[in-house]
Amino acid sequence: MTRKPPPDTTPDGHHVVIGGRRWRATDPAIPDDVGARLRVHLMAARRAVGVALRAHDPEAESAARDRVQSAKVALGERGTPWWEQSPEERRTRWQDGLAALDAQGA
Repeated sequence: MTRKPPPDTTPDGHHVVIGGRRWRATDPAIPDDVGARLRVHLMAARRAVGVALRAHDPEAESAARDRVQSAKVALGERGTPWWEQSPEERRTRWQDGLAALDAQGA
């Protein structure tokens, strides 16, 4: 299986460009193992959104969307921009986010 090339980034590295649209890039300071775990949580939450939508379950959908938000914030893709945070604030963001998502389960 071949890997897709990484998306283009803006010159400052703050955003990726996909299909001509800018999206906030994941915080590059996140350790690889932590980033991988956060992405597992993110994808599980996204799948849970789909399951809830198909089941017409608004409470489950809301809970799943909250998990998506938590994962995206921990990755630095939402919330306060990671480039505006100190290294300690960034580390706290991803550590706290991962701990909360781990406590909720995948």
